Amino acid sequence: MNESRLREAICHFGASLHQRGLTAGSSGNISVRTDDGWLLTPTNSSLGALDPASLSKLDWNGKLLSGAPPSKEAFLHRAMYEERAGAGAIVHLHATHSAAVSCMDGLNRCDCIPALTPYFVMKIGKLPLIPYHRPGDPHLGDAIRGLAARHSAVLLANHGPVVSGATLESAVYAMEELEETAKLFLLLQGHNPRVLTPEQIDELNTVFKQ
Repeated sequence: MNESRLREAICHFGASLHQRGLTAGSSGNISVRTDDGWLLTPTNSSLGALDPASLSKLDWNGKLLSGAPPSKEAFLHRAMYEERAGAGAIVHLHATHSAAVSCMDGLNRCDCIPALTPYFVMKIGKLPLIPYHRPGDPHLGDAIRGLAARHSAVLLANHGPVVSGATLESAVYAMEELEETAKLFLLLQGHNPRVLTPEQIDELNTVFKQ
């Protein structure tokens, strides 16, 4: 896909996520890898009102090549791209249910949402929790580097999810699956849910190459 179409796709998916309440105000950011760098939504911009021509374009040293100033969390995206050569896009949201889970105490830091459905396993796999860092803290990039090579998605404590995908479409779909599973996880608190067994998870990973 050429850069012009990638810019349009970022704006299209940003508007869709915003209209459906998966991101609010100027929260959240989206990035896409290009042939000569990467595109990122600008700082203090609403995903519901993006301009293709104003998207930030950066090189792999983080230098702004064109467009508006980038999100202050550009380093977060860059860290994941550096560890995941196959990542073509990254979506970071403050989606309500995922963010709510990120605020819970006592989560399994290696796998903070259990395998409730096969679709969560297929699109996300294990979801590790990254300890709290203030927004814009560059140490968060180091924390992500420690996990991104093994995980396509992470949950930032008291913040929200970061999800990568081979394409922007796949990253958005994985983010939506994560948010729906987070909702199920919260609905099942106080109950005794039946989670998928290790054997069932292995079968999914074998069949769907997770």
